[in-house]
Amino acid sequence: MRSDRYSRQILFKGIGPAGQTAIHDTSVAVVGCGALGTCSSEMLVRAGIGTLVLVDRDFVELSNLHRQGLFTEQDAREGLPKAVAAERALSRINSEVTIRAFVNDVTSENIAEICAGCSLIVDGTDNFETRYLINDYSVQTGTPWVYGACVGSFGTSCAFVPGRTGCFRCLCEDPPSGAGIETCDTAGVIAPIVHTVAAFQAAQVLKLITGSPAAPFQLLQVDIWEDTWRTLSLEGVKNPECDCCVKRRLVFLEGSQESRLTRLCGRNAVQISPGRSVRLDFSELSDRLARTAQVDFNEYMMRIKVAEFEIALFPDGRSIIKGTDDPGLARAVYSRYIGM
Repeated sequence: MRSDRYSRQILFKGIGPAGQTAIHDTSVAVVGCGALGTCSSEMLVRAGIGTLVLVDRDFVELSNLHRQGLFTEQDAREGLPKAVAAERALSRINSEVTIRAFVNDVTSENIAEICAGCSLIVDGTDNFETRYLINDYSVQTGTPWVYGACVGSFGTSCAFVPGRTGCFRCLCEDPPSGAGIETCDTAGVIAPIVHTVAAFQAAQVLKLITGSPAAPFQLLQVDIWEDTWRTLSLEGVKNPECDCCVKRRLVFLEGSQESRLTRLCGRNAVQISPGRSVRLDFSELSDRLARTAQVDFNEYMMRIKVAEFEIALFPDGRSIIKGTDDPGLARAVYSRYIGM
């Protein structure tokens, strides 16, 4: 580790030489490489985090570029998986950081493997199911995680530390129904709120790593357009009847609440995951589909255009069906063209 690279950060009394060493010795997982994930991971890489684990199920599109700062038009043209594109960009920013990228959906079956050895988890997801899964894993393993979300010009974030704070389900017992939730598809989202929330997340990570006495246990709520800011203390906020951190009913980690079909935020798309382990041969599948669909692929992903649908297919059989938000229709398209 070259101390001159981080000299201005080391001068900050909240970090200092010992804090910088702790940052260098820490592994952090960023779950989701979209808006929040790209912004927070860039800050952590520039801060000199030792190891960064990136995981994302999606690929880069042109509509991402106004807020997902690591990606380029070339990434979108190539349809690169976000985790791969982020790994490439971050490696150019700081070659001293070890970066591991997973092109995966985070599930109850793989979260332990993906997050193994990580001291902290940063939430860059766009759905409640994955957040509840991260929360269950956090409670089971004692791993702190930093929640973040934004839509429109509003954002919110806080840190959850097992044994010192309540958990996510203490604040939000059950996933809210989809009908009442604003998404980027209905309300849009602007880059300034993304950077604001990501900065708060990165700050919480650095405070937790360095053992800062500054209490990180605040819930931030901010509307960057209306210029409203509010923080609420989470000290002592714990539901004594919480199913998760009190009664230890880790239903999302057990997989009993896990869905194989997921509507994707703002995409008119449905993600489908196979119910078994598979490894696809893209060359063979391309030959089979060539007469009925437009197909191109690389080692990470195959793109299939047929009728009004665009299918993004990954080697593990996971697929994003774009052109419908109807799970039944998406399943039918998947079965017809992929055959599983």
